[in-house]
Amino acid sequence: MSDQRTMNRWWVVVGAILIQLCLGAIYAWSVFTKKITLPLDEGGLYGFSETEAAWIFSVGLATFAVVMIIAGRLQAKIGPRPIAVAGGIVLGIGYMLGGILGKDFMSQLIWIGFVGGAGIGLAYVVPIAVGVKWFPDKKGMVAGLAVAGFGFGATLWVKLADEWFGGLLNTTNVLGLHGVQSVFFIYGVAFLVCVMLGSIVMINPPAGYKPAGWEPPTAASTGKATGAVDLTSSQMLATPQFYLLWLMFCGSALAGLMVIFCIRLFGIDALVASGAVTAETTEEAMDAAGKIAGWAMACYAILNGIGRIVWGMVSDKIGRKPSLFLMCLLQGIMMLLFYKVGATELGLILGACVIGFNFGGNFALFPAATADYFGNKNVGINYGWVFLAYGVAGIAGPLVAGHYKMVAQGQVTAWVTPFIIAGVSCLVAAAIALVLRAPSRS
Repeated sequence: MSDQRTMNRWWVVVGAILIQLCLGAIYAWSVFTKKITLPLDEGGLYGFSETEAAWIFSVGLATFAVVMIIAGRLQAKIGPRPIAVAGGIVLGIGYMLGGILGKDFMSQLIWIGFVGGAGIGLAYVVPIAVGVKWFPDKKGMVAGLAVAGFGFGATLWVKLADEWFGGLLNTTNVLGLHGVQSVFFIYGVAFLVCVMLGSIVMINPPAGYKPAGWEPPTAASTGKATGAVDLTSSQMLATPQFYLLWLMFCGSALAGLMVIFCIRLFGIDALVASGAVTAETTEEAMDAAGKIAGWAMACYAILNGIGRIVWGMVSDKIGRKPSLFLMCLLQGIMMLLFYKVGATELGLILGACVIGFNFGGNFALFPAATADYFGNKNVGINYGWVFLAYGVAGIAGPLVAGHYKMVAQGQVTAWVTPFIIAGVSCLVAAAIALVLRAPSRS
């Protein structure tokens, strides 16, 4: 107890970022899609279809979301640190075995999708639940900081695999494994070590902890949801606010997850078709477009991390409800424009930045809103239920994009319909935000 009383609460943020840097590797999936979907008759080693590549990504996201509910319950019972450690072990083993055994679709689906996704789900909820308890005065900011590493991590793992030091995909041959599998193994080792280190400070504050000079606001004094009354999961599931938040999260996350999956594929198609890149051969043009799309993907990831912090801080100032409305509205508008905007080099990068920035906001605003509406005490469990929306969006977004890409047989217009679907879903989420109200208290 004495350690908890004297620990500087900002160490929790440092540990959270270290953990989340590793968990964000799932957002680097686009860097592997080109390698694993290259046809065998063109020199590919795996020959997966776009749909199979989407399934690995989507299963990872869905497993992540489902396991978060279990992790929320377990960390409330046995403490956050053991669950974070377990997440690091499972994630690391999943990627290491995905490297050793991932020669075919089913192996990658199991080890990267199911096992890797389970590891992310175990560890992800811990920094959020712990952070909100240490920072009840800055819930939006700490939720953003706690998960900022998730967005920044994608940039780190993308660049390491694709460009830095020659690109691990091009230069490594660990245990005699091909590029993709070799990178999986290296990443697995790194994830295991880093998550274990970050877990050291994942401890709850003492019961009744309040930051110096801070007093909890009341609903009567603010007229807003404040987290002053704690609801159990069963009580939360009986409120309409849970279902409205769930639908908003699903609609808003759909767009970002779709773009994470397809930005490289869309960028190449759009830039080549529009003539934004020129070369003597189509193959050279596609390579040039791929490099631009890679930069767009990296910018997306950076703005994803920044958006988590900025939207969290903004919501602490103007309120969660206005922030949710603005974020979803801006995202919807950009998704409806992205097909046209993304046909130029500058437009693709700027569009990716806007989409990544708003997508990142989801992971600051929705956990903070969960704490506001249903209380701080059970936020680890309750947010797991809200986060199921992300799992549904993680299946729907990539699969919708992958389906239209496959049936269009190389036509760039394949991207119009999925982007319209994503844009409309965000606008619906913005409309829901306008009618959101604090739960009535009996």
